[in-house]
Amino acid sequence: MTTITRPRAATRRPQRARTSTHHQAAYPLWFLLPAIVIFTVLFLVPTISSFYFSLTRWSLFDIEFIGFQNFVTFFTEPSLSRSLTNTLVYAVLTSGAKVVLGMGLGVLLTSQIIGRGYLRNVVFFPVLVSVVGVGITFSVLMNPTEGLINQALALVGISGPAWLTDPTLALVSVALVDIWKGVGLATLIYIAGIVSIPQEYVEAARVDGAGGVKAFWYVTVPLLWPATSTVVILSLIGGLRTFDLIWTMTHGGPGFSSDVLASVIYKQYQAGFFGLSTAGNVVLFIVVAAIIFPLSWWLNRKGDEQ
Repeated sequence: MTTITRPRAATRRPQRARTSTHHQAAYPLWFLLPAIVIFTVLFLVPTISSFYFSLTRWSLFDIEFIGFQNFVTFFTEPSLSRSLTNTLVYAVLTSGAKVVLGMGLGVLLTSQIIGRGYLRNVVFFPVLVSVVGVGITFSVLMNPTEGLINQALALVGISGPAWLTDPTLALVSVALVDIWKGVGLATLIYIAGIVSIPQEYVEAARVDGAGGVKAFWYVTVPLLWPATSTVVILSLIGGLRTFDLIWTMTHGGPGFSSDVLASVIYKQYQAGFFGLSTAGNVVLFIVVAAIIFPLSWWLNRKGDEQ
């Protein structure tokens, strides 16, 4: 009798264990349900709907399917296609400057300088200010006749340019303000990266005869690659999606010289061309995804090799 009952008990225990393991694995999945619902409602559904409505001429009361005509119009209109070029130029200019200035300020503000804590607060303060407030303030400061910047330049005998009314300078002027406002966040990321670098690496480089410049270039810069990757990705995403600073300072002008994709999309909505503006949203989504995802993969792979 004992030889019969023992095998049955032995076979039941694995079944109970498997059942318990199954419940333990399935139970945490319920915690994902609210996030999945929110992600679906707020991201997937609007994204899929945008792709559909970009193929239509629609209003609040009527929808007409027109295929890819909105995209043809978008890329054949000079003012619309130019906004794509401006967006790329703006994103590359602002992200590149934030990387260089952020790394330089990060190194400076982690050195033994007087008032280091105060200077960190000064550099980071613009990040906390409203973008609209910054745009309005610099619109006044960059006024070609009454602006404080040109008045200060006039004191040293320099005739200040028309920062926001010159078609060749408007986009660059807004980009400079964007750099001023966003470099604090890049600096903070670099400070965190520099502080996390073990000093043994720097000391070993100095023992081998490396000076300050070589130690920075061959030790600090490679070990800051994760921080650099983060700054590049965040800055590019912000630059490609920029709208509020452009709209506050120039409204895309003069003419279309400082228009970016987001400002053109907004103008098309204002004019009642909802299908065309939705197509612009799709183009913006594709541009951001086509740049950010491959770049993020390459940066992560490059970081693993170092």
